[in-house]
Amino acid sequence: MERTRTESEKQYEYMEQMKQWVEKQSQKLGRPLTCHCTTFGCQMNEKDSEKLLGILETMGYQEIDSEEADFLLFNTCTVRENANTKLYGHLGQVKKMKERNPHMMIGLCGCMMQEPHVIEKIKESYPFVDIIFGTHNIFKLAELLKNRVDSGSMIVDIWKDTDQIVEDLPSDRKFSFKCGVNIMYGCNNFCSYCIVPYVRGRERSRKPEDILKEIRQVVSEGVKEVMLLGQNVNSYGKTLENPMTFAQLLKEVEKIDGLERIRFMTPHPKDLSDELIEVMAESDKICSHMHLPMQSGSTRLLKKMNRHYTKEQYLELAQKIKDRIPGVSFTTDIIVGFPGETEEDFEDTLDVVKKVGFDSAFTYVYSKRTGTPAAAMEDQVPPEVVKERFPRLLALLKETAAENCRKKLGAVERVLIEEVNTHEEGMVTGRLENNLLVHFKGNRDQIGTMANVRITEEKGFYYMGEQVNG
Repeated sequence: MERTRTESEKQYEYMEQMKQWVEKQSQKLGRPLTCHCTTFGCQMNEKDSEKLLGILETMGYQEIDSEEADFLLFNTCTVRENANTKLYGHLGQVKKMKERNPHMMIGLCGCMMQEPHVIEKIKESYPFVDIIFGTHNIFKLAELLKNRVDSGSMIVDIWKDTDQIVEDLPSDRKFSFKCGVNIMYGCNNFCSYCIVPYVRGRERSRKPEDILKEIRQVVSEGVKEVMLLGQNVNSYGKTLENPMTFAQLLKEVEKIDGLERIRFMTPHPKDLSDELIEVMAESDKICSHMHLPMQSGSTRLLKKMNRHYTKEQYLELAQKIKDRIPGVSFTTDIIVGFPGETEEDFEDTLDVVKKVGFDSAFTYVYSKRTGTPAAAMEDQVPPEVVKERFPRLLALLKETAAENCRKKLGAVERVLIEEVNTHEEGMVTGRLENNLLVHFKGNRDQIGTMANVRITEEKGFYYMGEQVNG
């Protein structure tokens, strides 16, 4: 009896067919076919783009830095409204590029494509787009391109949801020494302001053996640091046949020889376990850095946001982590101007910032997303009020960051050297465990290696330092 082909085997066959097509086109044009992927949004999107570029390169495309490519792909975000506006602006420019290069094909994928009104707008206003797909079927890129080449017309393939995870596809990593590794997809939390569960679907976890196999592979290729990615990593393992907690997965990842650093994004304060804190405290490889999205310091607003914790619970959790992991650094996400936010609510947020003492924060002005409960809420905060509050939050964050930075002065820290510093010759830039950058004397050959660096100066959100031996 003939074995059923796996989805990845099927997709590799499409890649091979497209490779032959790319070769023929290259011969006709007398040059290689080029590709470019422009990525908007989060680390999950960055990781998806690496997979998409891996597929394109397997087909024979050569990646270039310019959007003036033979195949231009936009991997979109829709968390905030300005992301949508940015894409539409881009597409206006792309139309002119396509007129200059009739061989050019345009692809749109990612979260924004999961919204039906967006698809209608693109069909109506941007008919020169060639393929459109969403977040659930990025593995089908070669198949969709083959359909486009064969049919000569726009291909739209959007899945409402999926429980499918396709392993063993190619990937073109942005960095040789660090990378993101998806451990799960989707989100079940339904925070009232957030579009993600609607565009990324329900939670589904990768099998631990597939995650560990991928990490071993990238470590064998020179990766020193992995970032484990999920919308809520605390939920990892709940959908597996043999359930496993996130903390248990971390213990297994830590055993991998050659891996020096482990990070993860993003845990949720509502279900961050004592087991996870304990594993972090005992670990030699997990960075002493906790990204703990707060969103607001107001218990009243947190309830409206459907976050399932109070101001007091958040502060207790942060203190518990500090007590068990001395010197841990905290970063967070904060929304200013959520519907109904009063001055008192905002003061609660500032109070939490002071008490926790964040190293840095992703700060956002609330953006109304159609289809979310918050979009229909009354008491939308006037823009002028948000405009007055936002700088106050940033000023306080600058203070807490600088205070934390000062604590490290004179300390010798382990640093992963990431790039040559473009501002000053003879300098390189590395990243500390707390995720902040340090600039110090070094050379290009050190990129991707670890070094011991003494912190000599704090600059608020980064440091200056000097390498020390041993």
